Amino acid sequence: MRTEVCERFGIEFPLFAFSHCRDVVAAVTNAGGFGVLGAVAYTPERLEEELRWIDDHVGGRPYGVDVLVPGRIDQAATGGSGGLGALLAAVPERHWTFLAELFDKYGVPLPEFDQARTSGARGPGVTERGATELVEVALAHPIRLIASALGPPPPHMVEAARAAGVPVAALVGTAEHARRQVAAGVDLIVAQGGEAGGHTGEISTMVLVPEVVDTVAPVPVLAAGGIATGRQMAAAMALGASGVWCGSVWLTTEEAETPPVVKSKMLAATSRDTVRSRSRTGKPARQLRSAWTEEWDGPDSPGPLGMPLQMVLAEGAMRQITKAAETGNPGARELAGYFVGQCVGLMNSVRPARQVVYDMIEEFADAVDRLNALTDG
Repeated sequence: MRTEVCERFGIEFPLFAFSHCRDVVAAVTNAGGFGVLGAVAYTPERLEEELRWIDDHVGGRPYGVDVLVPGRIDQAATGGSGGLGALLAAVPERHWTFLAELFDKYGVPLPEFDQARTSGARGPGVTERGATELVEVALAHPIRLIASALGPPPPHMVEAARAAGVPVAALVGTAEHARRQVAAGVDLIVAQGGEAGGHTGEISTMVLVPEVVDTVAPVPVLAAGGIATGRQMAAAMALGASGVWCGSVWLTTEEAETPPVVKSKMLAATSRDTVRSRSRTGKPARQLRSAWTEEWDGPDSPGPLGMPLQMVLAEGAMRQITKAAETGNPGARELAGYFVGQCVGLMNSVRPARQVVYDMIEEFADAVDRLNALTDG
């Protein structure tokens, strides 16, 4: 395919795959797309291991890294060293108490509950210092793109990427956000509609993409948000996008990091079974509707904390919940969930990530042929 991003990044298909799983990243890159590893789940040491593995498995083909650099974080998390210990200390006791009561209500075993206080590895990664460390690790590898979510990238991130010759991408949910990102030096905009999994705004992809394209031209734009098929990819290109950025569709692939109990819930879900909730990260993030989202947004909840404190609280707890769910605990199965977009209703089978790429491209070609036939003769 011939689009600006294909030529710029040396890829066959303008299909960017965001995933926390290195196997998905490598599979998509090797299939002719562009894999992007979400780094927020990793410590710098673990990210180094993951990127070294990807380097060994993509044969020099292009891939990228995504970091979370929120424009605003909970002020209680800005003091001290910024490490995990300081973040844990900033979580109010009433939130730990609510979490313990939640475990008890759903019959989730508590013997390892204290691990929820010590295993929230994702928290430090979304502070500016933590994100800077991840960026430094990423730029030491032959990545071809670094992406920033949740706010304009800090100047030092842009400067470091420029020095390494690596383009910078940014995810946006409004045209104004896109304008600010370009002013901050971003090279590629990902216009992400509210249908997307994870952190999203409220504007739909169909409306957002052409608005952002017109706002930031000639900067190339990738469309994101609920895109899981080749037909949707064709629609995105018709709206002016130079390619697509997909995340949710990889969660039910063979390689995905998705826990089996959650993957089965996704395969059975419809597009109405997701919700934007602050219960996982402290910022609105679309995920499977579950007892977890209902309880945190319910009348007895102390209310989700801001980012990254809610992440520290939630991620350790969710690991405990998933572990219990995999043993068949019914309450844990009710609580278990993960980030996913409204396209979950289209994700009805388990396929290799490579096959997802090929199926999307074949369907894209069929859609284009169908559109061309409308004007033939």
